[in-house]
Amino acid sequence: MTETPTPVYTDGACLGNPGPGGWAWAVPGGRYRAGPEARSTNQRMEIHAVLDALGALEGPVEVVSDSTYVVNCFRDRWYESWLRKGWKNSQRKPVANQDLWVPLLRVYLDRQDEISFRWVKGHSGDVMNDLVDRLAVEAATTQRLREGDGPP
Repeated sequence: MTETPTPVYTDGACLGNPGPGGWAWAVPGGRYRAGPEARSTNQRMEIHAVLDALGALEGPVEVVSDSTYVVNCFRDRWYESWLRKGWKNSQRKPVANQDLWVPLLRVYLDRQDEISFRWVKGHSGDVMNDLVDRLAVEAATTQRLREGDGPP
């Protein structure tokens, strides 16, 4: 019997781009974590949220994100081209945010049979997406880590 994946909602926020950043993830009815980065970009925070979530959660996981940047990397397998081209993008320039993509890709490739990605439209009334958005904005604003084992 296949284990049902744990859904984890992720989001990133930035006050300015670049500016103070925040990332967050949350499991419905369960654990959550949000953290800051003093100077960042929205895309970096989106990646960081996923990387932190996958580092904290074991077993099958469904990452739910409003970031097409993150979801498309795995759904459309952008990473295969990046690896083939020595971490260069289609314009032959270095892939942005490699310091986060490399460890995220390492985790994904080690567990790809148990990690899936699903896109959700941001700011569309999805309760969990709205929650991680609020947590990420809070982390960007306060520059404080917040975590817990139940709903925030």
